[in-house]
Amino acid sequence: QVQVVESGGGLVQPGESLRLSCAASGSIFRISNMGWYRQAPGEQRELVAIITSGGTTNYADSVKGRFTISRDNAKNMVYLQMNSLKPEDTAVYYCVADVWVTMKNFQNYWGQGTQVTVSS
Repeated sequence: QVQVVESGGGLVQPGESLRLSCAASGSIFRISNMGWYRQAPGEQRELVAIITSGGTTNYADSVKGRFTISRDNAKNMVYLQMNSLKPEDTAVYYCVADVWVTMKNFQNYWGQGTQVTVSS
């Protein structure tokens, strides 16, 4: 079994910063990509940022220059530093990990989500 748990969400004012953390634990052989998605009320879930095990990153256009994704491979953790937050960043943020539980068995694991609310 693999568990993915997010933390760090909350209520902030526009222009402020927030840092999300995500930890993957359990029966893990190795993790390839890790990433963050978000889903606002009435909207579809969308990619925010993704990072490979080698550190290559990709961002949604809406967050480029404001958000930074990073990871600690030794701890199976991924982070999302969010700066200059806007009301439109309000959403539930989900962490996803592409986990190899054995050399041949691969599966996506999602966290339960953490709420980020940006409001004055």
